[in-house]
This record gives sequence, C-alpha cells and structure tokens, in this order.
Amino acid sequence: MKITDEIAEFLKSYVYVYTDPRDGKPFYIGKGKGNRLFSHLDDQSDCEKVAKIVELHQADIEPQIDLLRYGLTDSEAALVEAAAIDLISKANLTNRISGFHEHSFGRIKSQEIITMIAAEHVEVRHKAILFTINSLFRSDMTTLELYETTRGTWVLGPRRNKAEYAMAVVRGIVHEVYRIEQWYPAGTLPYQTRDSSIFNSKRRWEFSGHVAEDIRDEYVDFSVGKGHQNPIRYKNV
Repeated sequence: MKITDEIAEFLKSYVYVYTDPRDGKPFYIGKGKGNRLFSHLDDQSDCEKVAKIVELHQADIEPQIDLLRYGLTDSEAALVEAAAIDLISKANLTNRISGFHEHSFGRIKSQEIITMIAAEHVEVRHKAILFTINSLFRSDMTTLELYETTRGTWVLGPRRNKAEYAMAVVRGIVHEVYRIEQWYPAGTLPYQTRDSSIFNSKRRWEFSGHVAEDIRDEYVDFSVGKGHQNPIRYKNV
C-alpha cells in the first residue's frame, strides 16, 4: 500500500495505531508523515513490534492500521502520540520508548501533582548532580525505569567525577537519589527498559549506582527548584 503525494499533503502529520484484529487490542502507536504508517510492514529488524506483525502474517492476517488523528503539525502529532501511549501504557504496547512532547507533561497521578505543587523547598548540601528528566518521566515508572532514565546519558565534563550523588528531578521535585559508583562512556552499560542504540556518543556519559538509602529521605518529594534550559545542575562540586 502506498500513500501518494496528494494524500500525504492532505494528511500532513498524523498519529496511527496498529491493532490485532483477532482481539481488537492495539499493539503499536506511532506518528509520521507520508508512507510512515505502512513502513512497519516491511521492517526486518529484531523487535517485538516486527515479531507481532510476523505472527499475524503467519496466521494469514493483516494488522488493522487506523489513523487516530491527521491534519496535524509535527508538534501536535507528538502530543497526541504521547497521550495515546500514556493512556494505553507502554507495558501493553510493543513501542520501545514512550511518546515524547517537549512542551507537555506525561501521565501523572492526581496525588502526585498535588504533592509536586505543595512540596517544601530543600537546599542540597551534598555533592550532587541534579538531572531533570521531565520529558521522559511517567508516574507509573518502575524503580528500574526511573534509575535507567536518570543514570544516562548526559553531556558532562570532568566535573562529574566530584559528585557523589545523582538526583532524579521532575518539575523541580526530587523523585530519587542515587549514590554514584562509577562513570562510563555512553553505551557501555546495558539497559533493560530503554533503547540504548542511540546512546553511543563520545560526549555523553552514564553512571552505575544504587539508591542512596542514607540520605534519600532528606530530599525525595522535596523541591530543589526548577532549573533553566540545561537539564543538568551541579551542587557543591
């Protein structure tokens, strides 16, 4: 199947969903332009999405491909995609990564947003790096997902070696504190919950560590203030 130039002009940016027609359950959500929504049918990569499509083809079944919204700008499509993935949950989809929209905040529990708004301020007195993870954060993150989102990968200089702790910060609120064990070039360590194929960069770094049980209660759910454009803040180093 092919999207012609005329159809592509009409559709503009869009968000689509792949569904298993046997049970009506969606298994992949994406966004794109032109022929993007059909490109997965020819994908030969080794991933869960392709495996699902192959399974359907072996049963002589075509996946149902629907447009959720079309006629969008790129930014609008990113917002719709992120909201759709948050609604269904990445755990129920074959998407490797969650949707991303730089000007919005992902799905969050009502109590969590109340805590965030009402959080008391605390001054960081330890040698730490504060990593703002707004765009990747979800309320339903597992402890492993939160750790892997925080530990890599970042553009950092030698100053990183003076830090003893790393803090996961969302909208100015500390969600976890990790003791840094060692720094590695990006792409050195395996990731279980993130697509690490894009992490290999000479300018980026990742750390190994563990939850800092000795000091986490001093910071978790407290406000350290919102940074500016840079998602990285150094404290006392």
